Amino acid sequence: MKVLTFAATNSMNSINKALVKYAASKLDGAEIDYVDINDFDLPIYSIDLEEKFGVPEAAHAFLKRISRADAILVSFAEHNGNYTVAFKNLFDWMSRVERGIYHNKPTVMLSTSPGAGGGQNVLNLAENAAPHFGGNVKGTLSIPSFYDNFNAETGQLTNTDLVESLEDVLKALQESVTA
Repeated sequence: MKVLTFAATNSMNSINKALVKYAASKLDGAEIDYVDINDFDLPIYSIDLEEKFGVPEAAHAFLKRISRADAILVSFAEHNGNYTVAFKNLFDWMSRVERGIYHNKPTVMLSTSPGAGGGQNVLNLAENAAPHFGGNVKGTLSIPSFYDNFNAETGQLTNTDLVESLEDVLKALQESVTA
């Protein structure tokens, strides 16, 4: 099983990057294709740029990575209750190539934040929007109070209830690919 894994943020030291890498490490036998969206440099989307220059190659390249995967594992950072600008821009450019950007791939969506909300607003937004863009969400999980529940030195969740919940959504992802 090949899993495209990324954090929907351009922060270099993102807690969502730490979370998604940890989650990917728990996928036994999976081939992990970890992508940093910073590697997909794009101008801010506008119809004027699209009409003048077309869709940048970086948007096509990210879509190719999605198409080659069997499943998707993503962790969303939340900025003011919404997607990060970097992810929203990438998403907008990709949707100009094809609306079904998720290619109906089985997907698990995660989020975390330093606060008690755990990025739940953006996670709800992403989950609710996914079906309109070819999303096949198999599970979601918000990790609240990241620094209280994740050991940065070991790179692992420390809250056993959250570990169990994560294992449950990852199991659903793996089972959906092997079914």
